[in-house]
Amino acid sequence: MQITNRIHFRNLRGDFLGGIVAAIIALPMALTFGVASGAGAAAGLWGAVLVGFFAALFGGTPTLISEPTGPMTVIMTAVIANLTASYPENGLAMAFTVVMLAGIFQILFGVLRLGKYITLMPYTVISGFMSGIGIILIILQIPPFLGQERPDGAFETILTLPELLGNINPAATILAALTVAIIVFMPVGWKRIIPGQLVALVLGTVISLIFFSGVNLRRIGEIPMGLPELQMPTFSAEQLQMMLVEALILATLGCIDAMLTSLVADSLTRSEHNSNKELIGQGIGNFASGLCGGIAGAGATMGTVVNIQTGGRTALSGLTRALILFVIVIWAAPLLQSIPLAVLAGIALKVGIDIIDWEFLKRAHQVSVKAALIMYGVIALTVFVDLMVAVGVGVFVANILTIERLSNLRAEKVKAVSNADDEIMMDDQEKQLLDRANGRVLLFYLSGPMIFGVSNAIARQRKAMEDQDHNALILDLRDVPHLGVSSSLAVENAIREAVDKGRHVFIVGAADQSKQRLENLGILSLIPPQHLLMDRQEALRQAVTLVEGKEQPAKSI
Repeated sequence: MQITNRIHFRNLRGDFLGGIVAAIIALPMALTFGVASGAGAAAGLWGAVLVGFFAALFGGTPTLISEPTGPMTVIMTAVIANLTASYPENGLAMAFTVVMLAGIFQILFGVLRLGKYITLMPYTVISGFMSGIGIILIILQIPPFLGQERPDGAFETILTLPELLGNINPAATILAALTVAIIVFMPVGWKRIIPGQLVALVLGTVISLIFFSGVNLRRIGEIPMGLPELQMPTFSAEQLQMMLVEALILATLGCIDAMLTSLVADSLTRSEHNSNKELIGQGIGNFASGLCGGIAGAGATMGTVVNIQTGGRTALSGLTRALILFVIVIWAAPLLQSIPLAVLAGIALKVGIDIIDWEFLKRAHQVSVKAALIMYGVIALTVFVDLMVAVGVGVFVANILTIERLSNLRAEKVKAVSNADDEIMMDDQEKQLLDRANGRVLLFYLSGPMIFGVSNAIARQRKAMEDQDHNALILDLRDVPHLGVSSSLAVENAIREAVDKGRHVFIVGAADQSKQRLENLGILSLIPPQHLLMDRQEALRQAVTLVEGKEQPAKSI
C-alpha cells in the first residue's frame, strides 16, 4: 500500500490557491474551537496545523482538509472539563493524552480495515447525533456570548441561564451579535472572495479596540510563540478506563466526520477515496496533535469544499494550508491576542446553527414517524445524557426496527402448501403432481436470505403443518442464498419432527452456504441421501410415488 497520499505537481497553481484559501478559513475556526474547547487558542492552532498536515500526507482523500471541527470540539470540551475538574494540575495534559489515544484507535480502525463500516449507521441516528452536537455547541457559547465565564457542560449552562442573563456584558454581546450578523448577511459574492468568518474576526477585533477599549472584555490573551512543548502521555490508573472510553468516542466521531466529508469530496471530484488509509492518516494527525498540545480534528466540510472549488486536487493543497498556519503560529501569534472571546463565541454559535440538520428536522415526521422519534430521542440523549449512549441507543433501536421490517418481508416468503395454488410459483407438471398427492405431500417453500427474524415465521408454519395430515415433506431451499443460524435451527426442528413422525423428508436446492449449514447441524444425516435433490419436480415425483406406495429409483445429487 502506498504510504503517502497521492501528490503530484501537475496542478501546482490550483493546489497552492486551494491551500491558501483553506488556511484563511481555518484561522478563525482554529482560534474559535481552541478557545471553545477550554484548551486555549494555541491548542486550536496546533490542532489545525498538525492534524491537517499529517492527514494530508498519509490520508486516503487527496482533497480533504482536516482540522478541529464543531463536533470534535464538543467532545474535547467535555473531556477537558471532566479531567481538569478531577485533576486540576494534570487534567489538561491528560486531555491531550486522550487525543493521542484517539489517534491510536483511528490507526487501529484503519489497519483492521473498518473504514467501510464507519458510516453504516442509519441517517436518523447520524442526523440526530449531529443536531444534538450543534445544540450543545450553541448552548456552550451562551456565556461568552454574554461576556461571562462558561460553566462546565451544556446542562450546567442551562441551569445557570437566569444568572447569566442577569449579568450581561453589553459590549461583549454587541460584538458577538455583530459577528453573527456579518457571517449571515455578508453578500454571497463577497464570501467567494473572502470568508465571512475572517471578516467578522477582523472587524469585531478592530471595533472592540476602537469603541470598547476602556471596557472590560475577555480576550484571547498571549499565545506562546515558537514550537510547542511536547506533552508526554499522562494518566492515572483510576482514570485510565474513563480516558479510554472518551478516546474511543473521540476517535469514532472523528472517523464519522472524516468519512462523511470524504464522500462529499468524492462527489465533487468524481473520485473515490481510500477509507482505511484515510483513517490511518487521521489517526497519525490526531496523535501528533495530542503530543504537541493540540486539540483533536477531523475532515472539515467547509474547508474541503472551498479547497476543491478553488482548484485543489492533490494533498499538496492540504500541506500548503498546514504550512501557512504553521508560519502564523510561529511568527504572527502576537497579532491574535487582542481578539475578543465574544467574537469567537459568535463564530462558534453560527457553526452550531449550521451543524443542526434543519432540512431533515422539518420533514422527518413526513418521512416516517418512527424515524422522527429516533432522531428526536438521539438529540435528547446527546444533549442531556451522553454522546455514546445516544449513538448506541439510536443504532440499537433503528436496527431493531429495520430487522423487524426485513423479517416481516422475508416471512411472506415462507410458505407451506399441500395443493397447487398461486402462493408458490410452479409449472404445470409440479401442480399436477401436488394435486395428485391429494394433500399427503406438503411443499415447504423458503425464499430470500433467512435472517434470524424469519425463524419465528418458520416456527409458525411448522406448527400449522401439524394440522395437515401429510406423509411427505419437501423443503425447497433453491431460492435461499443465506441460511442464518436461528432459521437453520427452526428448519432443523421441522425436519426432526417430521422424521420422528415417520414422514418422508426431501430437501431441494441446498447448496453452498445453506448446504454447509445443514451439514454442520447434522440435519442431512437425518434423511436418506437420495432425498437430497436439486430438482423440485423430481422431489415431487418421488414423494408422490412413496405416498402412493409405488416406490421407484431416485435421482440423487
